[in-house]
Amino acid sequence: MKGGAAHLSGRAGAVDPDVAAAARDLIAGLEAMPWGQVSPSVYETGRLVALAPWLTGHARRLDFLLAVQRPDGGWGGPDGYALVPTLSATDALLAELRRADGGRGRADLARAADRGLTMLYRLVDELDVQAVPDMPAADLITASLIGSIDQALETPPDRRGLRPPRGLRGAERLSAVRAMFGAGARPPEKLLHALEAVGEAARGARTVRPAATGVVGASPAATAAWLGAAGASVPARRFLETVVDLHGGPVPCGLPITVFERAWVIAGLLRAGIGVTVPPALLESLRQALGPMGTPAGEGLPADADTTAGALYALGLLGLPFELDGLWPYRLDEGFCTWQGEDGFSVSTNAHVLEAFGQYALRRPDAPSRVTAVVSGLASLLRDHQREDGSWHDRWHASPYYATACCALALDRFGGVGARAALRRAVRWVLATQLADGSWGRWEGTAEETAYAMQVLLLAGPGDRDCRAAAARGYEYLTRSGGPAEVEDAPALWHDKDLYRPTAIVRANVLAAVHLARRHPGVATLPSAKVAACGGSTPPG
Repeated sequence: MKGGAAHLSGRAGAVDPDVAAAARDLIAGLEAMPWGQVSPSVYETGRLVALAPWLTGHARRLDFLLAVQRPDGGWGGPDGYALVPTLSATDALLAELRRADGGRGRADLARAADRGLTMLYRLVDELDVQAVPDMPAADLITASLIGSIDQALETPPDRRGLRPPRGLRGAERLSAVRAMFGAGARPPEKLLHALEAVGEAARGARTVRPAATGVVGASPAATAAWLGAAGASVPARRFLETVVDLHGGPVPCGLPITVFERAWVIAGLLRAGIGVTVPPALLESLRQALGPMGTPAGEGLPADADTTAGALYALGLLGLPFELDGLWPYRLDEGFCTWQGEDGFSVSTNAHVLEAFGQYALRRPDAPSRVTAVVSGLASLLRDHQREDGSWHDRWHASPYYATACCALALDRFGGVGARAALRRAVRWVLATQLADGSWGRWEGTAEETAYAMQVLLLAGPGDRDCRAAAARGYEYLTRSGGPAEVEDAPALWHDKDLYRPTAIVRANVLAAVHLARRHPGVATLPSAKVAACGGSTPPG
């Protein structure tokens, strides 16, 4: 198979032609848009408004911020998810008002900024550290933006300025980070993703080296912060202009996510039994990305165990040989860290590592004892982290349906008989939390979360009448909502500096649920035209 395309047919039976066509469109989209398909971010777009008004699309970024402001004056998701995007958008509008001298939209900008400030004072009073989502650099970003907003408002010492939510202590850490840059010390690679929080010390920092594409930290905001007002670096400026073109002005939090997207799409389709043919160049990109420390999600990020496990699992499902060397550096006394020096613990990372080790052991009956020990140890670890109600929650996604699907599917395949009780509890939780319209969701029903729930029922469930009936209601919801075609307008649920949606990955999961429903007798039959709309990815014009 060396040098050629890799193929795996559906391991659980034939794949409907329309499902196969949608899967081919998804795979084609991975090559057509190699940096990845990611939704625009309020946080990151606000940072470009503040840091790079010289960049193409500035007016469209302002229009985007005004258009997506919520009725309550905030931006972003519910609850604590509003904090970081509302800080960023408000600071960006204040920066624009300082540099503008009248003209188009000034009154609209001022009203939006005032509403944002009102919301921020309410947010910081309502939230404490426990209510602030566990997202990258949230404490540094919050401290940095609060300082910037107070400076813009020229808040005197005898008046109350903004303060962080109770218990969120980022000011001291931010001071230490800024001192590190001021001293010319080389920063940890993971810090570069939020380089914009460093402030002026980030501009042209000699200890920061952009990647070959010009990106810094896989982040438009970090790249703009390093470039500064002049935008003199040709590769970095070209990177920003290319990213701006993807959404016509607004930008995503993280780009590129090449390896992450390719691994997750391929593995998600194959796990559900959707056969795909992976073009040689795409397959080689996965192989070449894997080094002694595994692989990063994309250029400009540190290597991590989550993406490494996903890439290895995808190769294994394709029937290709792989080694586990790139995962061992992340092993801890208990489980695996996402990256070395991680602050926190991720059940989804450990579920994906279990899949990689389990697939390796499945293909090699003579696997070393340390491999089989990891498989049994991770299965036990995931069982121990299951919540009392049967669900799992994770630091990389807002929805428990994502974490529950990750853990349940890994345990079903590689957890052995000891996982049966945990799987029963997970299935009961999924059945108990279905909404009246047949969907599932943390805040509201979504196609993405419905797909995760259906995969738990149809891949890890007992296949009984209750599972089939609930999956049928979920399938009806997907057909009414447009299935994967609805994904473009779906809520962003994945954790980065802001909530984001990796569109191709979400489409792959919804298409997997559609296929599983059609494969199970009595669950569903989907008209071809609806499936055809499921998977396609159209490159930007």
